[in-house]
Amino acid sequence: MHISVLGTGYVGLVTGACFAEFGLHVTCMDTDASRIGKLERGEIPFYEPGLTELVAKGRKSGRLDFTTDLNKAVDTALVIFIAVGTPSCPDGSADLSYVDEVARNIGSRMTEYKVVVTKSTVPVGTAERVRKLIHASQSAPCNFDVVSNPEFLREGSAIEDFMRPDRVVIGADSPQAIAIMKDLYRPLYLIETPVVITDVPTAEMIKYASNVFLATKISFINEIANLCELVHANVQTVAKAMGLDKRIGPKFLHAGPGFGGSCFGKDTAALVHIGEQVGYEMKLAIATRRVNEQQRVRMLDKIRSTLNGVQGKTIGLLGLSFKPNTNDLRDSPALMIAEHLIKEGCTVRAYDPEGLQEALATVHGLVGCADAYEAAAGADALVLATEWNQFRNLDFTQLKEQLRWPIMIDLRNVYDPERVASYGFYYVSVGRKPAGVNPLQTE
Repeated sequence: MHISVLGTGYVGLVTGACFAEFGLHVTCMDTDASRIGKLERGEIPFYEPGLTELVAKGRKSGRLDFTTDLNKAVDTALVIFIAVGTPSCPDGSADLSYVDEVARNIGSRMTEYKVVVTKSTVPVGTAERVRKLIHASQSAPCNFDVVSNPEFLREGSAIEDFMRPDRVVIGADSPQAIAIMKDLYRPLYLIETPVVITDVPTAEMIKYASNVFLATKISFINEIANLCELVHANVQTVAKAMGLDKRIGPKFLHAGPGFGGSCFGKDTAALVHIGEQVGYEMKLAIATRRVNEQQRVRMLDKIRSTLNGVQGKTIGLLGLSFKPNTNDLRDSPALMIAEHLIKEGCTVRAYDPEGLQEALATVHGLVGCADAYEAAAGADALVLATEWNQFRNLDFTQLKEQLRWPIMIDLRNVYDPERVASYGFYYVSVGRKPAGVNPLQTE
């Protein structure tokens, strides 16, 4: 079977490369000629572990190719995946202009039966919208089906998520389309992946409900962390005990500076907007967004209070991407913190394994460093903002020699407070009591 993926962003490229690994012939199409040229040379436009190798394997096998020719992508494929961006509009709704454009182009080119699949995260009703646009753009009547097949890919582990997913969701109203979609995912039957077959609106809702629930878990544990600080409790122990309850589970119960990235914030805003459109206020989703926004402010307050103000101070910042194993800076709490510190007259010396160069081009005044120890050189404090694995086993003796003051502010609760304090550090984290003595408050 031959399929096409329209859009070579994060979702589109991972989807195309993984389907090629499943043995399908895949054409990935994008209007950006420069991006397609780089992909043909094996250059991946973003960092995702294992993706470079998987794309190279697909290219070598002859099952994966790239093009800017929409006609080729539509003509050769039985199944066409729409994987273009759906950014937030100012009112929180999803911008469907790219989806609309692709739908019109598919309709104008279609000459035989196709299954058109929305892979992008889109609000309820988008599949019907795509169906109408294709119909209106056809020069001659031609049968087709529109399917919702939402993605559940986590940046940093996207290939594993595609190859060994928790579930596959297929929303369709045609037996023929369902059969074709099930055939695409046939390799997953060997590992007994659950396949949820449902109607289109339900499939579209599943994606938003899943992401907003996870975002809510993060905001909830951050509220608990804030309360723990006030009543001298330990949020890590609270979260661990909560997670042992199988009804709750341990994932996404990690206190910190809040969620970021391209999904949770955007999808929470979109769900609120969907509710507004039908006259229902999504109170929990609204609160989730508000708590997340306030959490970043609390992290800045934590840094300010620890250092008795940040103007004229120097901070070593570890991590800039919104999470480890990606160079994605979109809505990154770490980047927001860096920007605000610089605006307040603080020098920020930063290091990130993958996102540094893009951050330097984005944040005026940010000082880039080669590693964690260079970031610490001469700094008044070290702030750990993104929990990359290489930050989990730092040499505190070396760090103490580099820092002006032995102060560490761990916004990801990576370390045991007493262990860090045993090296002579003043250690501050989230939802736990500080450890050690603050040298700036004992002078």
